[in-house]
Amino acid sequence: MRLLKNTKIIQFVLCTILVCISTKAYSQKFKVTLDAGHGDHDFGAVHHGHIEKNIALAVVLKVGRILEKNSGIQVIYTRKGDQFIDLVERANIANRANADIFVSIHCNANKNMVADGSETYVMGMSKNASNLEAAKRENQVVTLEKDYKQKYEGFDPNSAESYGGMIVAQELYLDQSIALAGKVQEHFLNVGKKSRGVKQAPYMVLHKAYMPRVLIEMGFISNPAEGARLDSEQGQQEVAESIATAIISYKKEYFGKGADDDVVKPADRIEVKKMDSTKSKPTVKNPEVKKPDVKPIIKSEPVTTGIATFKIQLSASGTKLDPVPSNFNGLSKISVSNEGTLYKYMYGETTNYEEARRLLSEAKAKGYASAFVIAFKNGKKVSVQEALRQ
Repeated sequence: MRLLKNTKIIQFVLCTILVCISTKAYSQKFKVTLDAGHGDHDFGAVHHGHIEKNIALAVVLKVGRILEKNSGIQVIYTRKGDQFIDLVERANIANRANADIFVSIHCNANKNMVADGSETYVMGMSKNASNLEAAKRENQVVTLEKDYKQKYEGFDPNSAESYGGMIVAQELYLDQSIALAGKVQEHFLNVGKKSRGVKQAPYMVLHKAYMPRVLIEMGFISNPAEGARLDSEQGQQEVAESIATAIISYKKEYFGKGADDDVVKPADRIEVKKMDSTKSKPTVKNPEVKKPDVKPIIKSEPVTTGIATFKIQLSASGTKLDPVPSNFNGLSKISVSNEGTLYKYMYGETTNYEEARRLLSEAKAKGYASAFVIAFKNGKKVSVQEALRQ
């Protein structure tokens, strides 16, 4: 009897250890939440027979399929079918999963059917009227939700006053969001898509996600040629590969390179049926290629000349704080850089990458879940991978 009891205790202990080990290994994965815009009775934009909710879902599933081949990445979906998901719930799915990034995917539309090109948004209040109008269109989804005024604390997507409370949120994870958005636009350019740049706008779905987050407008389905391309297997796979490659590139730079982090391989591509040449098809306009209008990353103070130095970026904010432990959850050795009214707060400094990883773990344990490693060389910010190449 005692032997049986001891055996059960040993089995329990072993199971507990295995669970802890597997949980730890699982938690080390880079978590990506993919959000397909709209769904069910919320069709999104509809033009020339092209439906935004269907295109967004198809691309999200393709991006997810590529990323899931990477053993260092865990993919979380806000929807994998034709469901209606509240905006706040989309963000909360990412929050509950403690995701490292949130990527919401949409199609654009305009009364001007000539308008084309992709653009990627980060959270923020913009003085650009067209950006605000774009956000208002997407935020209209909340009116389809039950008790939306109570749920969103009186938020009215058509009222300019309602957007005032979002100002603080634009400061959270702004640098990381801009970096991710810039990579998305860069990889769109690599496949010949026209870039309309990286922009800021007060999207509710971004406002409620507490991590680096972007909203991608893949192109205009109101444009007959671009809409046809986005509604085709070839066009969707092309866009999906660009987005997946951008996400992997972001992971490599800010979270370290993994074994499966090479750019998207041909084996990752799905088999695409060739279009019947006997059937008429719209002519796809060759898009104009130009560099995205990406807000530059703030320059940091000079560091040791000739040697790569690593720091841990804790946050970026419009609030100026004294670099003392009491303001940073007990962390010391805080450095600050700023450009205009935005301040970057960094922790520690080392020339050893493994030490930098230890400092990163320390920062996360102190509550800075979105902290990441940054590198400098000869007084200039460089990618972590470039720093490691020395």
